[in-house]
Amino acid sequence: MERNYLSRFGEIDLIMEDGSTIVFVEVRYRSSDRFGSAQESVNRKKQQRIILTASSFIKDKRPRQPTRFDVAAITTGPSGFSMDWIKGAFDAE
Repeated sequence: MERNYLSRFGEIDLIMEDGSTIVFVEVRYRSSDRFGSAQESVNRKKQQRIILTASSFIKDKRPRQPTRFDVAAITTGPSGFSMDWIKGAFDAE
């Protein structure tokens, strides 16, 4: 649906549809785990910014539709790139 959606609250990397569900995807890349994994970098503060930005998108474009928050965690290792797609990585509490 959208890439790099911006609001006054922040940015969401990807907004997609999975059936009737709007999926907000945070893409994180880490070349090493020295400072934590790609998944760990989506901390509570980052989640709150994503949730606020998603709320702005929903209000403007898609009211009353189910939502989900995913994380695409990309890392580099000895055999190249790997990606973990974490569905429902966090909830809008």
